[in-house]
Amino acid sequence: MILSDKKIPLRLLKDPRCLLAFGFGSGCASKAPGTFGTLAAIPFYLLISDLAPLHYLLVCLGSFVVGCYLCDIASQKLQVHDHGGIVWDEFVGYWIAMFAAPSGWQWILIGFVLFRLFDIWKPWPIRILDKHVHGGFGIMIDDVVAGLYALGCVHLIAVAVSGF
Repeated sequence: MILSDKKIPLRLLKDPRCLLAFGFGSGCASKAPGTFGTLAAIPFYLLISDLAPLHYLLVCLGSFVVGCYLCDIASQKLQVHDHGGIVWDEFVGYWIAMFAAPSGWQWILIGFVLFRLFDIWKPWPIRILDKHVHGGFGIMIDDVVAGLYALGCVHLIAVAVSGF
């Protein structure tokens, strides 16, 4: 991931594509924009959490495909690959982490912490994807894999606390 201290020109948020890429402005946070972006994803998760599993997955897939485009546009406009303020990838990664998760605020928190952990830590192959895959797809794919890792952990914890 190439982080940049380059400020996000507020005029970019007038472009609906950039507004989405910057997580409705949550990515404009001066510190920890990825964390703020993930926090901003929670209300949207609550809106989709009751969808049938297939519909939930279709929302995630559609958001990923659209996100590749949005993140690429925002990256080009900023002239910085994977600027920290581009957080649509955090939205989608978090939604993946929460697929079929048990309901309750504790699970929202567990999913949040696990997703952020994997997104920051970047275990194999996330770090490789982050460094070597470019464009909008590259911005999105490492967070998708972080979301999949978090998803697995959320469900392992759910099984463990339910007594197998």
